[in-house]
Amino acid sequence: MADWCFLLVRTDPNAPKRQMGITFLLVDMKTPGITVRPIISIDGTHHLNEVFFDDVKVPVNMRVGEENKGWDVAKFLLGNERTGIARLGRSKERVETAKEKAREVMQNGRPLIEDAEFRRRVAQFEVDIKGLEITQLRVVSAHDKARDGKPDPLSSVLKIKGTELLQSTTEMVMDVGGPLSMPDWAAELQALSNEPELGPAWATETTRNYLMLRAASIYGGTNEIMKNIVSKAVLGL
Repeated sequence: MADWCFLLVRTDPNAPKRQMGITFLLVDMKTPGITVRPIISIDGTHHLNEVFFDDVKVPVNMRVGEENKGWDVAKFLLGNERTGIARLGRSKERVETAKEKAREVMQNGRPLIEDAEFRRRVAQFEVDIKGLEITQLRVVSAHDKARDGKPDPLSSVLKIKGTELLQSTTEMVMDVGGPLSMPDWAAELQALSNEPELGPAWATETTRNYLMLRAASIYGGTNEIMKNIVSKAVLGL
């Protein structure tokens, strides 16, 4: 568990706008009143926690930025997170893995890599990834030139498309594995300790990644909210 956490707190309930009157705090997780409970994700592992704050007191010197201006700090951090959350390198790796394993997996007596529909699917991913890579470079370059510290709303485009590619390229690798991609949970392995593995490690691990990445379109700001930001701040709708 991390030693510190960031916390957005309402410090002015009478602020004229909801995003105003919020303060950004850095909180020591050893502070009395903090309770952490693990959340087991759908992939069967522990990635996240739910945190409860009961009468927790945080010293004023742990405030980040000005009082009631915490949302400005949060927007800056979210803008940077959404730029990097696309994780294009991981999507590229997934496509390469799919092509590599498709040379080994047989379908109708031939390697899957020779299937026309599979090759079309791979080509479409490679085009989409290259397009997003160029867009990401443009967003980063524009942000560096602006030098105003404000988040670029186009980072929401990176977040939307990047997480969709993460999910769909992982799904493609899982599809290559087919029935071999059945996950072997730890509890099942203990009960079947004398049985062989259900499938190759790359296939079962891909399925666990696929399940965990259902959250990719939620963390960092849900993709639905990101689409609202793009429609308003980018398209002016």
